[in-house]
Amino acid sequence: MEASKPSTEELILNAAQAVFLEKGIAGARMQEIADRASINKALLHYYFRSKEKLASLVINKTVGLLVPRMLAILEADLDLFAKIRQFASEYVTFISQHRFLPLFIINEVNRSPQFFFTATLGHQQAGFVLFQQQVDAAIAAGRIRPISANQLLINMMSMLIFPFLGEPVFRAVLALSAAEFEAEMERRHTEVADFIIRAIEA
Repeated sequence: MEASKPSTEELILNAAQAVFLEKGIAGARMQEIADRASINKALLHYYFRSKEKLASLVINKTVGLLVPRMLAILEADLDLFAKIRQFASEYVTFISQHRFLPLFIINEVNRSPQFFFTATLGHQQAGFVLFQQQVDAAIAAGRIRPISANQLLINMMSMLIFPFLGEPVFRAVLALSAAEFEAEMERRHTEVADFIIRAIEA
């Protein structure tokens, strides 16, 4: 049985995703998206009247898959250390499959944070309340050293994001081949969580 062909809308979204991730939303042109989708510009405008509308859908399709997933882990009914391990592993897995995303996220958040987070989260507030309460409870129980939930999350995200952003630097300085760098990133599934847990464990 033949696989069904992607619809015109799917072709446009896939093309837009590739162009936005490569050039950012500001640098992308509708004509380039139309060319990548192998359609004419008039047809592109028939489906999507503005670049902003198309960008919102693309952000939701890519980054919008990641942010709610990370929030769900932080607010899940899991042991704190298990949560840290799952968060790190899930992030590395996702970013390994979407290599342009870290730089794309940073660029677009700096360019227009309100537009970016409206596209990814709608109007919900990402307060991390349950995670903050869990960290505070672990400190009160003497299980971990005093640290704010904000600082813990910043530490985790910094260790997870920067290696992907700094790939060219790390490969040059450490003389790593592409395969060797991938092997190092694969170790990040557990290395980051182990390091964080050792640092905060009382």
